[in-house]
Amino acid sequence: MSSKRFALVDPAYCVACGCCVKVCPMSAIAVWRGVTAQVDCVRCVGCGKCVKECPAGTISLMEREEQA
Repeated sequence: MSSKRFALVDPAYCVACGCCVKVCPMSAIAVWRGVTAQVDCVRCVGCGKCVKECPAGTISLMEREEQA
């Protein structure tokens, strides 16, 4: 069963520092081409550790849409 939340990075403000990558317990975040962090929404459990750690404040937790 997956979480009801997942992390989402705003690439316009991400500084690609990698802090979120280091704290993610599911290895669901990677810095893409040294430019921005990207979240694997399938692996993300919505714990919020990356949100708390992000110095740029560019990560938000989003609600997953219910599937019928």
